[in-house]
Amino acid sequence: MIPIYICDDEKSIRKAIREELEKEILIHDYDMQVVCEKDKPEELLHCINGNKNRGIYFLDVELKGASMDGFRLGQEIRKRDPRGFLIYVTAHENLAFETFRYKLEALDYIVKSKPADMFRGIRKSLEVAGERITEEHGCDCEYFTVKFLDTVRHIPISEIVFFETGDKTHRILLHGLKGRMDFVGSMQNLEKQLGGKFMRVHRAYLVNTEHIDHLDLKNRQIVMKNGEICLYSRRIKETILGLL
Repeated sequence: MIPIYICDDEKSIRKAIREELEKEILIHDYDMQVVCEKDKPEELLHCINGNKNRGIYFLDVELKGASMDGFRLGQEIRKRDPRGFLIYVTAHENLAFETFRYKLEALDYIVKSKPADMFRGIRKSLEVAGERITEEHGCDCEYFTVKFLDTVRHIPISEIVFFETGDKTHRILLHGLKGRMDFVGSMQNLEKQLGGKFMRVHRAYLVNTEHIDHLDLKNRQIVMKNGEICLYSRRIKETILGLL
């Protein structure tokens, strides 16, 4: 069961969000439940503590009289539930950019000034979160966890094409199906950590063997299925050919 949390300083808004969520859960038979509805962020965090399940969070930005706003609350939630879905429901459309400044990876930003639009946004967010969770469970995904700037990200192993040493010492560049990411690390540690499907084909490259398309023997290059190129060393050539 996926827990859903609501934090808004307006009782009428909390009630409206909860009713819309419960209606959608009933209609679509989602394996979800609203487990906590609070006006104070500290009380919401208390509800989250001890719950190890990935959650869905509907948060207001301006929490009047509270010790933190919705963005700070989002940061605290990320410490407890790094992969949870954050959805901001607020009256201030121009604050949407703040979710990026705080590195929160919010699923959506819903403006509540128009109830019809707010309910539509809530339904869509619930649908998207449900689809993502179903996809992950369906593929029995393994994840690679990495700290990027001020956030912790969980990337499906199957979506990582290869790792490459960066221009600066101890920097690694992750090449994925959905983009690239630079982080602090070492190839030696990655090789030990991932093993299995990943092969150190060159001092500068650790590749996911399932993403190899073919070898360019003339230029001593590995062409990945997404078109990207990696170098390989002579000693590893026969091993790679054996995988193709």
